[in-house]
Amino acid sequence: MGKAVIAAMANRPIKAEPSEVVSGVRSHFLLVSYHFIRSILLAWWASRRVPDRFDMYSHTTVTEFSDRGSNNLLEEDLPTVGSFGSILRGTKGHLSNFIGSVSQWLTTSGNTREQETDIVSLDSCSSALNFVHRSLPINMASTSRDSDQFYTVDINDTRLCMLKRYRDIRIIGSGAQGIVCSAFDTVRNEKVAIKKLSRPFQNNTHAKRAYREFKLMNLVNHQNIIGLLNAFTPQRTLDEFCDLYIVMQLMDANLCQVIQMQLDHERMSYLLYQMLCGIRHLHAAGIIHRDLKPSNIVVKSDCTLKILDFGLARSAATDSFMMTPYVVTRYYRAPEVILGMGYSENVDIWSIGCIFGEMVRARVLFPGTDHIDQWTKIVELLGTPNGDFLARLQPSVRGYVENRPHFDPVAFEVLFSNEMFPADSEGGRLTAAHARNLLSKMLVIDPNNRISVDEALRHPYVHVWFDDNEVNAPPPLQYNNEIDRGDHTVEKWKELIFEEIVNYERTHDVIGTPTAEGAANEM
Repeated sequence: MGKAVIAAMANRPIKAEPSEVVSGVRSHFLLVSYHFIRSILLAWWASRRVPDRFDMYSHTTVTEFSDRGSNNLLEEDLPTVGSFGSILRGTKGHLSNFIGSVSQWLTTSGNTREQETDIVSLDSCSSALNFVHRSLPINMASTSRDSDQFYTVDINDTRLCMLKRYRDIRIIGSGAQGIVCSAFDTVRNEKVAIKKLSRPFQNNTHAKRAYREFKLMNLVNHQNIIGLLNAFTPQRTLDEFCDLYIVMQLMDANLCQVIQMQLDHERMSYLLYQMLCGIRHLHAAGIIHRDLKPSNIVVKSDCTLKILDFGLARSAATDSFMMTPYVVTRYYRAPEVILGMGYSENVDIWSIGCIFGEMVRARVLFPGTDHIDQWTKIVELLGTPNGDFLARLQPSVRGYVENRPHFDPVAFEVLFSNEMFPADSEGGRLTAAHARNLLSKMLVIDPNNRISVDEALRHPYVHVWFDDNEVNAPPPLQYNNEIDRGDHTVEKWKELIFEEIVNYERTHDVIGTPTAEGAANEM
């Protein structure tokens, strides 16, 4: 029946209307032009290896940034001139829009094309853009050291060049210098997290942070600090070097999500204990984390916790007055940092106190809109500091602080009332009173009077978990802060990072051999 209908239609003469003839000629002309221009553009595009558009500026996760809202931008969130330049140069989007728009026009019905007023929607362009982007070829020989060991995968606007041992790639988050994906490691036969440090050499600050993060992850070894499982780059030479991939344990969630849950005292105190153990390990190596916040702390469903993101970590041996004041996401920034006093390891204790307080109250403790408002939020709750503290401030800062309204401290029994805590547990050892007492020792404006890590670990609220193997784990090698002190160019930082990754690949089995079980799972 179908063949008969087709045959009858083939023998039937068809008279074309003038509008149809014009439309057909127009369609044929555009179709030829489209394929001609498309072939030229794609050939040029593949040869240029234009970097992907990269517009993630924030040190926070996308979720955390959207929760803060546009009025709460932090200094760390602001894009650099270099990153804006990369967007202006990122012509991929414009080319894909053009190709996608014409493609969509050509695939619409003839009747729609005859309507000259019809407008192609941005949504349809976006869909076409994604299709064209994913289908782009890439010259593996020019982008990887051993093309048979790598493959490319395009996810959203990001192109990843992965070792073949890693499969089932899925983006799970974004950060200051790159994206984080989950993957299945066919060698270790387990799921892992892979962080791509995209464009780490766009400026001096990003390059220095990339160096610190990789170097420190390679040094530390503690169960409460995220471990380095592998690292690699697909580029072969220093001139080509632009991407660094760091492989680490895959966790279930970050603390931002956990804070929204109703935690009992056991879980709350155990999470706090693990934070203190991890920070103590860093401090033993002379390292201050400087950027502790809920999004930089990850957990598994069994309540095990790990600290990550060492891009802002700094040697404690560095003179405190030389340290930059703009570290730590503002909400968790210690008073001595806000006031430019210089700081020591106790800056991390303040951040942990802020996180602990947020776990109790289920909201940010000091949500300042800028650094001045941040100071105001702190003194509104904790009170204006005494004269001994003010005397240590720089004259200009002291004058400003002294001229601000005076605040009396809010009692911690009011700030953290019993109703905010779960029921007492562990035979009366884990109580609201104990938790509140520890908070009052952590959230102290004067760092000289703030509790230390060792003292906090001996506090009744966390001491119930004390294990000498966890608290006094062998310290890592000391971090060489001489490199931090150097005023290096971006090119020098790039060279230092490349040396580190080449040395790592030389001393580790980066490629690996899939296990029988891992190979079976891959299939």
